Amino acid sequence: MGSTRFGGLLGPVSGDAEVDAALDDRALLAALLRFEAALARAQARVGVLPADAAEAIVAACVPDHYDADDLGRRAAGTGAPVAPLTRDIGARVPEDARRWVHFGATTQDVMDTALMLLAHRATGLVGRRLAAAADACAELARRHRDTPMVARTVGQHALPTTFGLKAAGWLAALDVARARLAAARARLAVQFGGAAGTLAALGEQGTAVLAALAEELGLAAPSLPWHTDRTRVHELAGALGSTVAALGKIATDVVLGSQQEVGELAEPTGGGSSAMPHKRNPIASVRVIAAARRTPGLVATLLAAGLPENERATGSWHAEWEPLRDLLHLTGGAAGRTAEVLAGLRVHPDRMRANLDLTGGAILAERVTGRLADTLGRAAAHDLVAELARTAAERGVPLREVLLADDRVNLAKADVDAALDPTTYLGSTGAFVDRALDEHRRGGGDE
Repeated sequence: MGSTRFGGLLGPVSGDAEVDAALDDRALLAALLRFEAALARAQARVGVLPADAAEAIVAACVPDHYDADDLGRRAAGTGAPVAPLTRDIGARVPEDARRWVHFGATTQDVMDTALMLLAHRATGLVGRRLAAAADACAELARRHRDTPMVARTVGQHALPTTFGLKAAGWLAALDVARARLAAARARLAVQFGGAAGTLAALGEQGTAVLAALAEELGLAAPSLPWHTDRTRVHELAGALGSTVAALGKIATDVVLGSQQEVGELAEPTGGGSSAMPHKRNPIASVRVIAAARRTPGLVATLLAAGLPENERATGSWHAEWEPLRDLLHLTGGAAGRTAEVLAGLRVHPDRMRANLDLTGGAILAERVTGRLADTLGRAAAHDLVAELARTAAERGVPLREVLLADDRVNLAKADVDAALDPTTYLGSTGAFVDRALDEHRRGGGDE
C-alpha cells in the first residue's frame, strides 16, 4: 500500500496517530483519487460527460488499486504523482471512458484540492483536541480560581497571583487559537481552474462544474481558481503556527513548574532517563516545546512560497506540500499531548504557598510602598522600601522584621502584617478568571 510519511522511529514522537493517519501517504493517495472521482461525478451532473463514463471512473478510484511508492517513483519524472495516477486510472476504465479521466483539470487542481481535503480532515481532529485542552484549562481555572502563587516576571518573583489566573490565560489563548483555526478551516476551498485558470476545456460549463465539484467534496467553492492566490494556505499556516505557540506556552509553564526547586506542577505521567533512574521528566511538555520550536520555520516556508509567477508558478506551490503536512502533523501531536497533560495535571497549592513565602515578604514590597506613600511620598517610600528589602535579603531575615525595626516606617504592626499578606493582594485575578470562563462557556473557539 505504500509508505506512511509519519511512521518510523521519529514520527510518533512528534505526532498524533489519528491526525497522522489523516495526513500520511495513504490519506494523500485517497484524496487524489477522491478528487478524480468527484470531478467525474460533478461533470456528469452538469452534462459534460456520459454517466456511464463517470461510473467507470469512480469505480476505478479505489486506493487499494494503487501503490503510493510506485507512484512516487514515477512522479520523479513529472514533478507530481498526478500524471502517473491518472494514467493508471485510465488503464482501469473502458476505452471509451478514458478520454474523460481528469477531463479539464490540471495537476495543480488535484494536488491543491487533495491537500485541502487532508487539511480539512486534520484540522477537524486538531480542533477536537484543542477543545479538550481548553475544557481542561477551564476546569483548572475554576478549581484554582483563588489558589495563590507567585507571579514571575523576567524569571524572578514579582507579585502574588493565582494559579486560576495562569490557567485562565492558557484558556483564553487556546480559545482564540481555536476560533482562528476554525475560520481558516472554513476557507479551505476546492481548486479547479484547468491549465491556465480559465477552464477553457469546459466552455461555458466551467463554473457549474466548479460548484458541483465543491459540493461533492464538501469544501468551499471559490469565486475563481486560486492557483496563484495562496492566501488560504497562508491563513491556515498562520492559524496553525499561533496554535502551536499557545500550546508551547502552556508546555513551557508546566516544565518550569515541574522543576524540583519549584515543585508546583507535575505531569500526570513522567518520562524516564536512559542514564538516571531517578528522573521523572515532563516529557509530553518537552515534545510540545519541540514542536513549537519547529513550526515557525514551516510557517515561514509556506509564506515564502506565496510568490507565484503569472498564472501558474514554477515551484512555489510544489514547495507547500511537505511543510503543510509537517505543520499539521506537529499541531496534531502538540494539541493531543497538551490535552492529556492538562486533563491530569497535578497542582501542588502547598508548594505554591511555600514559594510565595520564599522571599520573606519581599514580594509584597509594592504594597508596602503604597501604604507608606501617603505620608512619605511615592519616590521616598519606594527608595525606603528598596533599601529595607536589600537589608532583609543581606541579613537573611523576613522583610517584616526589618520594617518593624525601622523608625522611618510609620505603620503599626497590624498594618505591616496586613500589607504582607499575599492572599489579600490579588487585585482583579478572580474577576479575570470569571471573564475567561464566561467567554469559554459562550463558545469561544467553537467550529
